[in-house]
Amino acid sequence: MTAPAGTEEGGWQRLDPRNKPVAAVFLAGPPVVVGLLWLVAGELLPQGLLWTVTSLGITGIVIGVVTAVEWVTVRYRVTDERLQVRTGFAVRNHKSIPRDRIRSVDISASPLHRVFGLATVKVGTGQHVGSGSEELKLDGVSPAEAERLRAVLLYRTAPAGAPQAAAAAEPEERAVARLDWRWLRYAPLTMSSLLAVFGALGVLYKPLDAMGVDPADLVRLGVVRGAVGEFRAVPLWLSIAVLVLAVALVAVLGALLLFAITWYGFGLYDEGATLRTRRGLLTTRSVTLEKRRLRGVEIAEPLLLRAGGGARLNVVAVGLSTGDGERDKDSNARALLPPAPHAEAHRVAVRVLGEDPTADVALRPHPRAARRRRINRALFTTLAVAVVLAVLSVWWLPVWAWACALVLVPVLLPFSFDAYRSLGHGVTGRYLVTRAGTGIRRTVGLRRDGVIGWKVTRSPFQRRAGLVTLTATTAANDGAYKVRDVEPATALAFAEEAVPGLLAPFLRAESGGTDATNPDLGLAAEGEDN
Repeated sequence: MTAPAGTEEGGWQRLDPRNKPVAAVFLAGPPVVVGLLWLVAGELLPQGLLWTVTSLGITGIVIGVVTAVEWVTVRYRVTDERLQVRTGFAVRNHKSIPRDRIRSVDISASPLHRVFGLATVKVGTGQHVGSGSEELKLDGVSPAEAERLRAVLLYRTAPAGAPQAAAAAEPEERAVARLDWRWLRYAPLTMSSLLAVFGALGVLYKPLDAMGVDPADLVRLGVVRGAVGEFRAVPLWLSIAVLVLAVALVAVLGALLLFAITWYGFGLYDEGATLRTRRGLLTTRSVTLEKRRLRGVEIAEPLLLRAGGGARLNVVAVGLSTGDGERDKDSNARALLPPAPHAEAHRVAVRVLGEDPTADVALRPHPRAARRRRINRALFTTLAVAVVLAVLSVWWLPVWAWACALVLVPVLLPFSFDAYRSLGHGVTGRYLVTRAGTGIRRTVGLRRDGVIGWKVTRSPFQRRAGLVTLTATTAANDGAYKVRDVEPATALAFAEEAVPGLLAPFLRAESGGTDATNPDLGLAAEGEDN
């Protein structure tokens, strides 16, 4: 049985040779484009535009050099015990991860990689070293090699150098959920999609400024000038309404397009010991997680999506860290579903966990002091805006401008009451459940045996209100899930109910017993890990 192509002495392997044309594209493409622009249109284009294109060309050359050096220097191998990667030319870097600590394998392919038949493999452990996550990345292997690595590293049933055996050991996948294009109606209801569209439009200003183009000069264009004339010819209220509708239309179309690009071909598959998601139109993405690393699920309901009867389902699992690693650049890495009907999210949660801890749970309400805190935040925000407007009215705003802040009161107060109604916590079977949020309401079902510690914190305002925040620490995802604004006795009783005995050794004893009711005696050290 032969070893994979590119294997050297000692079992070390190189990246795929097709990285050479990728590096050539980066190296040759930018100089060719810049040269043609200078040669053909050098006298017609603004100097600012030419110098901007030139700087982008230099950046492309640097990227090409880095890509070429990486292909030459990267070596990797999988032994019976470890995954090892060597990189670097002037400064050598050698990373080694025990195979039993590997929690996830992420396979992606950018459009350029897909043209040349390549893929990128990221191996995650969920651990953090310094400011970054302990994650190994192989950028530029063949799709077949990526699948071989996934099978070897996650199933651990085949020898490191036997791709045929690894493929045979991989179980047949069963579809848990697939994309339903009727879910496209939820795309405009996700705030992340709307913000991404407006962010993309805002980014256009920077290259225009770098090219020396004043956006105000666009008004002098014939089409734009005609549109401005039409706006001035109609009543102001109608102009504003048309502008708002135009912006909303652009946002909706952009959200629909972003949804299609991100979730095209989505599928969630059960492979026996693992779960695998696939998606992507331009950049394809495949994330594989071990089932034994699952710690629960999260139902995320942005405000508009919640009003439309939709939700997103995210997995809580060891190996999906959110530190400073590259996995953070894609918030969909932990998604088990795109925005979908609420009932579908609960159905998939049952298929994944065998039960849905977030459904039909009688969550315990939080004290009225928590509601007062949220009302006070709304009032303080209104006051702060009024003060800012009053200060600005000294120079150029009307003296009555501060009164405009009062319109925030009827807007923010309903959000305050909704934020209070969203608060809740409880215990159901093997899971503890916590819920909070109004802009994005998040309901998390976390396995009780996945809790490794508790933290009790009190801000000065919470101390005044007689409240605390109880945080369950875990090795999964963010590493912390909070029960916000509860009374100290309630927090300690909930911690003891969820994970009996974990918090008790750190409580102060009073009269020969542990006092979990007195807020002063019950907390060993406020604001510290307890």
